[in-house]
Amino acid sequence: MLDSFDVAILASLQKDGRLTNRELAETIGLSGAPCWRRLKRLEAEGYIEHYTAVLSPKKINLNVVAFAQISMDNHHPETLKSFLSMVAACPEIQECHSVSGSCDYLLKIITRDMESYEALLSNMLLPAEGIRSTSTMFSMKQPKITRELPLSGC
Repeated sequence: MLDSFDVAILASLQKDGRLTNRELAETIGLSGAPCWRRLKRLEAEGYIEHYTAVLSPKKINLNVVAFAQISMDNHHPETLKSFLSMVAACPEIQECHSVSGSCDYLLKIITRDMESYEALLSNMLLPAEGIRSTSTMFSMKQPKITRELPLSGC
């Protein structure tokens, strides 16, 4: 079980993963050593999976965000393994969700422009074994993007 200090550590690090242990301890109201022990336990128990930098897509010329709905021909293990290997090898595919509803997978894809998206679609997705059809939605604006998880229920 997480107590209020654990939740405070997680909330603080979600907002700023570069906090030093001292800054984190001050923020949550603990001294340095107990804060460090709690942080190491949260990491060891898998509450904190990893640390990363969040880059600006526009600054690195990634301007198109697309959501591709993928319908599969079948769900045989060999077909899914091939599809998921292709997904894992494609850096433009940021997220892959197995979903319920009218399609099997939802992919979040980010590319430079429409031409590069079309190339990815034509050269990787459409020829991939097991894909029956794709349908794409393009993000026009992104009024909210967050990686912070809601911690109110912890």
